[in-house]
Amino acid sequence: MLFIDSKRKSEKTLERLYPDAIIVDVTSKAKDALIKLSPFYPHGDIPVPFSKNFTSMSVEGIWQGLKVFRNHDIDISSFSNEKMKNIKRTVRKFGIPLGHKKGVKGEEFLDYVEARILIYLPSYLWILQNKVENIMIRLREANKTKNIVLLDYTTNCDIFDKSKPLSHAFLIKAYVEEVYPQQELLLNEYSINNK
Repeated sequence: MLFIDSKRKSEKTLERLYPDAIIVDVTSKAKDALIKLSPFYPHGDIPVPFSKNFTSMSVEGIWQGLKVFRNHDIDISSFSNEKMKNIKRTVRKFGIPLGHKKGVKGEEFLDYVEARILIYLPSYLWILQNKVENIMIRLREANKTKNIVLLDYTTNCDIFDKSKPLSHAFLIKAYVEEVYPQQELLLNEYSINNK
């Protein structure tokens, strides 16, 4: 069985909560190959949604690059960041974001939840399917017989909860369990709940 918990918890606490479980770090601070599951990891050649001929080094580069602020447009230089540092375009530096542009040359703006559904989810799915297949196969196999705890800095598993960043560990878990969130269903639910 797969669990998601906070990387900020002590090793002792995690061992007490999950006796006999395999505890794996899937953040940008992981010390092994699982670092490749971080949205910050520079896999390269990740297609930027709604942006023909544009690719990004990382999923986070796409997320940050398509973000628009009142006085700052998109920043395609985020797509080429391969250092896993200085990718975030923060409120502190740029002010309140207006949303995400639907593609590099798009004119439509997506709100935070729509951007999660249409930009982040498919970009992260692309790396799961195209860049880390071997890791996902091993996780799926191990999950058949062992408890596994995926450590992430955020544990928000609700795509519609805008108060916290979405946990990419949640997306890993969903992929392993073959229940990765479906765009159409999410958009329909979001539309119904926000009329």
